[in-house]
Amino acid sequence: MSVLDPRIHRERTDGVDIAGTIWPLYKLEALAAGLLTLLVVLVVTTSAQSAVLGAAAVTVVVWWVRKAQQHALRS
Repeated sequence: MSVLDPRIHRERTDGVDIAGTIWPLYKLEALAAGLLTLLVVLVVTTSAQSAVLGAAAVTVVVWWVRKAQQHALRS
């Protein structure tokens, strides 16, 4: 028997359900930006090192900036 505990179960509308876990949109946006950066830099430079480092940098920056924006909107 399952019981719905309101302290545990929180309805979130700012995320996407992936395999039973809600992912905040800022994380998905960061991953998409990183993947796009990876592909663009790889095509332009044909250097895997530059593509991976650039994609990692863009992903981290987008992740933290969007997270800060989301938290600023909530407060």
